[in-house]
Amino acid sequence: MKLFEFEAKQIMRQCGLATPRGGVAASPAEAAAIARELGTPVALKAQILVAGRGKAGGIAFADNPEAAGEVAAKLVGATIKGCRVDKLLVEEKLNIADQFYASLTIDRQARKYVALASADGGVDIEQVAAESASAIARHRIDPDAGFAQSEAEALVGSIPKISQHMLKSVHEKKVDPNLKGDVAAFASALATLFRLATEYDAELVEINPLVKVASGEFVAADARIILDDNALFRHPEFGDRGLARADDTPKEAEARKQDLTYVDLSGDIGIVGNGAGLVMATMDLIRLHGGEPANFLDIGGGAEAHVISKGLTFVMSKPDVKAVLINVLGGITRCDEVAKGVIEALNGTGAKKPIAVRMMGTNEQEGTEMLRHAGVTVYADMETAADEIMKLKGRQAS
Repeated sequence: MKLFEFEAKQIMRQCGLATPRGGVAASPAEAAAIARELGTPVALKAQILVAGRGKAGGIAFADNPEAAGEVAAKLVGATIKGCRVDKLLVEEKLNIADQFYASLTIDRQARKYVALASADGGVDIEQVAAESASAIARHRIDPDAGFAQSEAEALVGSIPKISQHMLKSVHEKKVDPNLKGDVAAFASALATLFRLATEYDAELVEINPLVKVASGEFVAADARIILDDNALFRHPEFGDRGLARADDTPKEAEARKQDLTYVDLSGDIGIVGNGAGLVMATMDLIRLHGGEPANFLDIGGGAEAHVISKGLTFVMSKPDVKAVLINVLGGITRCDEVAKGVIEALNGTGAKKPIAVRMMGTNEQEGTEMLRHAGVTVYADMETAADEIMKLKGRQAS
């Protein structure tokens, strides 16, 4: 689950990291009031859950409350990178001396956390990694052993003195690439990110940029946190955020309410399967046959007829779906239950679409016979079923 910037900063403040003074506004009047209370020039930042909002016009500045209200009037209600802006974070504009990058994420292959630090803050870290991977210092952390201040200081001390991205800033702004006197403060921020990640079950905690202001203090100018969905039960403070996410499409939001494992896609062939790997393989097969999946829907292992019926009905209700491919390997999922669910969905919905079924395993013969009597063909293998669903879609279009 992605958190908005203002939510991420609230957590960081609770953990002891410095963030800019500010507040959240949902209207021009509220933005102006926050700017007036701060009494400084402000940054107005669209609260959306996508990267690159600054380049897309989602961050603007204002010198006074009146200007803040005018900027907010343009941002609130606007659509940026496909996301509607409902809230703004209005913060004091910082007097930035230097910018750095700090993050804590998970190295799944190593089964460890990894701390990242760079003197290249305020730019896309992916760009830095692509153009100058050596500009990013890395340190893997055993979650059981923890991340000591001394280890964090060693990581900061290993940051390259001058990276490719820093050359211009070193020349123009007299940046101190050695971080003299600042190693402990930078390291403390990294150690705090590790503590935050473990306490909140975060997959990613990122500060970009972590800025050094004129007073010498390190401040999280921007913040990003992604929490592990599977651990949300340990964090009741997020309430129903797991069921209604700002980056969901309307179909995904509805699917979450119905307890369906569903991802909305842009194609026209519905996909229903049991097991994430099988569903993804089915999607790849559709693409191999020249089609485009309209969705990912995993009914899970051992699904009963009512679950299959609910999932298939949901997929067929999407107007863009022209045909549906059902692909099931019956282990703990019984093929006769799948057949019951398919028949129930076909009898209960007005949005009937062409269907191709491939299923094998437990009670396969019984399920196949049930579907045959209902006028639904079961195909022997995935390739044949995928080829047939493309033909059915073509007939539907004509």
